[in-house]
Amino acid sequence: MKRSTEIFFRRDETAREQVTLPAQLFNRCLLLLNHSPTASVFVPVRNMQLQAVIDHDEIIFVDNHGYAVKDGHGGRLIVLAWEMAFHSSRDSLNEPVPIEVVYYGPERHEVHRRLMSEFTASLNSLEARLKQGETDNRAATILPFRQ
Repeated sequence: MKRSTEIFFRRDETAREQVTLPAQLFNRCLLLLNHSPTASVFVPVRNMQLQAVIDHDEIIFVDNHGYAVKDGHGGRLIVLAWEMAFHSSRDSLNEPVPIEVVYYGPERHEVHRRLMSEFTASLNSLEARLKQGETDNRAATILPFRQ
């Protein structure tokens, strides 16, 4: 199976806040990542025109329409990231998981709040497609985007 690589640009951080993710959401992301044939899982968040990319340290949310070219590379822009450590230990699988939300560009707290419900629905869709045998063999490369 051929692997493709998508490029994403990380702009300068504009804000950061600490929040918690519900344990069920965190656990689902970890399970998807552990069963992925690559080091990342791509989750379309269609209602918001975003794409999430889950890897071992964070989940980035990328604007499907924000395309940029830098140093000969073209890719989409990261809107925000949920920084977490999937390999960190917890006392209970049911306790909320502390994360940091990192914003890139204009602060978008409303995007983060909306993602808390839309992302769960997107995971439902992805899991249904995976159960029907659909596979995704993409990898992610994140580059800095300094202007």
